[in-house]
Amino acid sequence: MSEVVNKAAAARQASYGLSKLDTEAKNAALNAVADALWEHRETLMEANQRDLEAADGMLQKGEITGAMIKRMALNTSKVQGIVDMVKSVASLNDPVGKTEYARELDEGLDLFRVTSPLGVVAVIFESRPDALVQIASLCLKSGNSVLLKGGSEARHSNRKLYTIIKEATGDLPDGWIQIMEVRDEVTKLLELDAYVDLIIPRGSNEFVRYIQNNTRIPVLGHADGVCHIYVDSEADLDMAVKVCLDAKIQYPSVCNAVDTILVHEDIAKGFIAPMVETLLDKAVEVRGGEQVLEIIKEGVKAATDDDWGHEYLDYIVALKIVPDADEAITHINGYGSHHTDAILTGNAETAVYFIDSVDSANVFWNASTRFADGYRYGLGSEVGISTGKIHARGPSGLEGLTIYRYILRGDGHIVADYVGDGAKKYTHRSIDEKW
Repeated sequence: MSEVVNKAAAARQASYGLSKLDTEAKNAALNAVADALWEHRETLMEANQRDLEAADGMLQKGEITGAMIKRMALNTSKVQGIVDMVKSVASLNDPVGKTEYARELDEGLDLFRVTSPLGVVAVIFESRPDALVQIASLCLKSGNSVLLKGGSEARHSNRKLYTIIKEATGDLPDGWIQIMEVRDEVTKLLELDAYVDLIIPRGSNEFVRYIQNNTRIPVLGHADGVCHIYVDSEADLDMAVKVCLDAKIQYPSVCNAVDTILVHEDIAKGFIAPMVETLLDKAVEVRGGEQVLEIIKEGVKAATDDDWGHEYLDYIVALKIVPDADEAITHINGYGSHHTDAILTGNAETAVYFIDSVDSANVFWNASTRFADGYRYGLGSEVGISTGKIHARGPSGLEGLTIYRYILRGDGHIVADYVGDGAKKYTHRSIDEKW
């Protein structure tokens, strides 16, 4: 077998033991990881520095972007944040072994639906070494083995993080965490539906679509993060400027940063001028629709059809005036990626109408789109954000890494007793009992 098949097979075997670990053992392992990361922070940042030095050359050749380098860089503060994240995951309730419901099928015949790990999760990601720790921590807490494939630009950082985690969790089933470092391994990985239960790709639109189109393994993720904010006619304009600015510049190179701001025509003149002034002051390029250009004569570029539905991941935002909430909703459902969209308004009825009408994984009222994040949701962290409609949607943390199974407890019951003449009747009665 090839090396990647061996790794996947080992992860599958380890998953059987990992799924049976109790909460105390998993939390102890996570806390050991947190302590080890902090203890080895200097050597970790040295490894990261080697990646950053190589990335400078890649940047000059156009092989990597400045945004990718920013996501890749580690410092003491970032390492502390990673440590805090691991401890946060340890503090969360165990998602495994929860009885979702219990039902008596007949006297002495009880059915339980109980949460369980998926088994083996493969995560393919780019640029962000901290993502490796997030993923590994969430998989450990949820009882899943994990196969990790990071971007080559962060090879030294990823290898060091993997080594720290593997050594800190030496008491766990061997093979529960595996790392892949060769690009060709991904092609083979996509064929391993006998070993891998879920793939989570985190990267560019083209990269995610390639994964989705070339595997039989279920894929959790999103190809695009085209996010909108609609500023309604009854919005508090000062608040709207603040929220829109945060959604654009707080961290522009991520999938939940706003790309298009839609503005109700009734407040356009009072809102657009201060909004554009604020954006330009923060070095944000503004691309405006025709009506916007009638209000702002200088400093705004004309938007093209390509700007609607474009994910910038940069200091760029599109601005468009709409006649009403219905037009905003139509625009969002037509051009958006069903990731995160928001309405700013003081009218509760309009807000509820917008929320009910926009088909996105995250829909916000009077809040920045940047809140669409597993850590901010209290999930401890996230393995990714799903815009699909499978078992998980939106920021996916521990619950996105679990499924359920049915456990039936009887006392010699047989189906033959429930068919034909004189058949016994099912009670199908809910019972208050945990497995």
